[in-house]
Amino acid sequence: MNRTALRRVGAPAIAALALGLAVSACGAGNESNSTSGSTNTLHGAGSSAQQAAMDAWRSGYQTAHSGVTINYDPTGSGAGIQGFTTGALDFAASDAALDPAAGEVAKAKKQCGANALEVPDYVSPIAVIYNLDGVTKLNLDAATIAKIFAGKITKWNDPAIAAANAGVKLPSTAISPVHRSDDSGTTQNFTDYLSQAAGGAWTAPASKTWPQKSGEAASGTSGVVAAVKAGAGSIGYADNSQAGGLTVASVKVGSAYTAPSADGAAKALEASPIDTTRTAGDLAIKVDRTTTAAGAYPLMLTSYVIACPTYPKAKADLVKGFLSYVVSTDGQTLAGKNAGSAPLPPSLQAKAAQIIAGITAK
Repeated sequence: MNRTALRRVGAPAIAALALGLAVSACGAGNESNSTSGSTNTLHGAGSSAQQAAMDAWRSGYQTAHSGVTINYDPTGSGAGIQGFTTGALDFAASDAALDPAAGEVAKAKKQCGANALEVPDYVSPIAVIYNLDGVTKLNLDAATIAKIFAGKITKWNDPAIAAANAGVKLPSTAISPVHRSDDSGTTQNFTDYLSQAAGGAWTAPASKTWPQKSGEAASGTSGVVAAVKAGAGSIGYADNSQAGGLTVASVKVGSAYTAPSADGAAKALEASPIDTTRTAGDLAIKVDRTTTAAGAYPLMLTSYVIACPTYPKAKADLVKGFLSYVVSTDGQTLAGKNAGSAPLPPSLQAKAAQIIAGITAK
């Protein structure tokens, strides 16, 4: 069995094991909207892109609140949402908003007993990472990226790549695209970017599940990064904070090629509207991947934290306290230092803080 097949088999098994452990550890007999049996412990899981930021938030909050434990498992956005909607978690983190069409909004509402709360907490560029000996600088436009990941451009010296990289000696090495094998909010954002910005070169809809049959599959952000590092000629996508020293391509925005940056991600977010079709307490953003705003980098993710509006009294105070810290100025600054993310724009931060402050005891 090749390593792609191994990853495809292993990832669901690992996720299922992690979820089973979470349920077992939290205690299945609790009748609250979380299976956690301890009022001074929170259990969260989800986005692997958020891992560095979440580690910093957990450490900062636990240091300031003796006796509190915040657990977080970076199982991927899909597994985090599944754990939250089945009651195994107190909160989830996802690099894509809950999907009404997939039933996620309804499942979260059923678990919470009311519409779930969903607010942005992490803004970061997605990097197109590659491993190509001798090529330290690379420009790619959205259509070319789409054709690479769809298996339509298969050599590094393809004319479409060469046209954007005058003076760069591109080898005839075969391109090996690597994508996520698990359901992933990073994949959702990456495919959303391709569907909006690639001018028809990408025909599949935005999806947490990789929609193409081509390429190699790897589990989690760390798996994609490891696969690209291990494979000459490989290319993949990952949260910029976890690019792992790999070379990163610049992406065409308007008439210029722009490298991923926290500032560029923040500018793309500011150019994007809130989704007005969502319920109160849901701050999903409709990211404009075609923006040409100066300095914007629209290949980015707006990551969310998802919680219920009510919890048992002691748990309500802890959930509200921790999530309030996450979206606070101190929390956002700490994430920037540890994960290279952009702080939430002030107006969005204020709205997120107000929604979280509304968490109450039941």
